[in-house]
Amino acid sequence: MNENFIKITFFLIFLFNYKLTLAAEFPIADKVVVDKSDRELYLIKDGHIFHTFKIALGLYPIGDKKEEGDFKTPEGKYILDTRNPNSEYFLSIHISYPNNEDRREAFDSGVSPGGAIMIHGQPNSPRRSEAYYKSQDWTNGCIAVSNSDMIDIWLMVGEGTPIEIHP
Repeated sequence: MNENFIKITFFLIFLFNYKLTLAAEFPIADKVVVDKSDRELYLIKDGHIFHTFKIALGLYPIGDKKEEGDFKTPEGKYILDTRNPNSEYFLSIHISYPNNEDRREAFDSGVSPGGAIMIHGQPNSPRRSEAYYKSQDWTNGCIAVSNSDMIDIWLMVGEGTPIEIHP
């Protein structure tokens, strides 16, 4: 059996039990905001930021994602719509990019808008040093955090939570 699969399975069992035990201690975000220029992700409840995380973005972080393969992180209003505990990265939560406006703009330009934009942790099979992932924008357009931060986000953000990504 794949060693990563076993590790993730044990982690998810632990996480489920931990979440049941401490659920009352974790606030649940009603909104997520990403500030690309400051490289920060904010969890918000009742209009107040209650947690801030440092992030890495796509290889070309300036500007809005316009097409598949441009290595940009999208900007706009989306929904966190699906969780994946078995992704190529340490946990992932899918962002509903592209929305209707993104699709229309891509269609008008004759390109594919791309997709598979996530908030996720570090690669399960890293190709670079830990220092690289902590200090560089390195994703294909996703929003990356440390694995420990991804656990916190996983516990404090539910499916259907709105996310705004600002330049």
